[in-house]
Amino acid sequence: RVNVVSNLSIAHEIMVNKDLYVEEKDLPPNSLESRFVETMYNAFWEHLHEQLSSTPPDFSCALELLKKVKEILLSLLLPCQNCLRNEIEKALDMDLLKQETERGALNVYHLSKFILYLMSLLCAPVRNEAVQNLKSITDPVQLLRGIFHVLGLMKMDMEHSVQYERAKFQELLDKQPNLLNYTTKWLTKAAIDLTTPFPSSDSPSFSSSIEYSSPDQEPNNPEIPSLTMVLYRGYLNLLLWGHGNEEFPETLLVDRIRLREMESKLHRLTILASVLLVARSFSGSVLFSSPEFVDKIKYITKALTEEFNSRPEETMQNVSEQVSEEIHKGLKNMGLTAVSSENTASLIGQLQNIAKKGNCIRCIIEQRIHLFLKCCLVRGMQESLLDFPGGLIFIEGELAELGWKFITLMHHNQQVFSLYYTEILNNVILPAQAQETEVEPI
Repeated sequence: RVNVVSNLSIAHEIMVNKDLYVEEKDLPPNSLESRFVETMYNAFWEHLHEQLSSTPPDFSCALELLKKVKEILLSLLLPCQNCLRNEIEKALDMDLLKQETERGALNVYHLSKFILYLMSLLCAPVRNEAVQNLKSITDPVQLLRGIFHVLGLMKMDMEHSVQYERAKFQELLDKQPNLLNYTTKWLTKAAIDLTTPFPSSDSPSFSSSIEYSSPDQEPNNPEIPSLTMVLYRGYLNLLLWGHGNEEFPETLLVDRIRLREMESKLHRLTILASVLLVARSFSGSVLFSSPEFVDKIKYITKALTEEFNSRPEETMQNVSEQVSEEIHKGLKNMGLTAVSSENTASLIGQLQNIAKKGNCIRCIIEQRIHLFLKCCLVRGMQESLLDFPGGLIFIEGELAELGWKFITLMHHNQQVFSLYYTEILNNVILPAQAQETEVEPI
């Protein structure tokens, strides 16, 4: 089964792995059609250059280009990315831009930089390098030309990859009708998780008390989970898998290595944030207001916890000694009161206790990290960052990076397999309970 479904990995890797992408041309090389299109294309950009170089500048073509760029950017957004949508509408308000052109004050280069920022958030990993390369272009016309080209590729990525992967999976499903068995088990467990209350000690990361209020979600009612929220729960469960690859959902087999890497990263961030939270509680806010000191503690902790999984107690003993010493030196250098011997012993003890899986601080941090990731799925990344969970501020950058990779991967998966998920969930959840006819996009 693994081998059969893994045949899809080539198509999938083209979308998510920049090292495997080969750009295709729609027209035969050196054909009359391709030469004609290239000539017309070059003529347009030469005309734009002439317009912007004239005195006073003529922004009519630039304005039309920006209008088209805005349309493409909006088409790439997820339904829940309201903050980004508002940013685009505000920055590329065509009425205001038209007024600026009439005053001769349109700053094409400045707008292009904003567009590049959005592209870096929205592009598939395969396009990261192309977007980064555009940032070094200073000529406004060449920059717009590059932006338009890469945006076209991004739009093509979204449309072609989804259709191709879905068609190939359907071919496999036609040959093996039982190909979705593990996917059905995975979604069934997610539905049970949402309808069965677990004691917090049994499932701290997904406690029933951790829910989101969102306009995109139904009221919190464990009796009637929506299809979309069941799928979100299933996605989050992938980060706590623990069953090995033999029962991994068939629809996610091509991403199992990436998800295992994310799970490992999440675990390391949990330990790191736990250490920082304990250290700050004993050293005070003044010391941790120094970015240099925080970075030093993070560097030490990351280096010492590389082998946490194999030697948790020994690892945390080393961490506790090093962190305690750095706090002592930091307070002394700032002329602040040293930590008492009693509190130092307590600090070391609490840091060493992080080695225990059931440690309360570690469980709280784990809850909040999963809370953030769930919020990313429900509300989108930008809105989630505006309401960042307490206690995680020192790992905001690392967690935001992990969150963006996670929702991007899950969004692509949902686009490809939403029809299958809807059919499965309509059978898992009683028709009278199901409140949706289709799983909504993330």
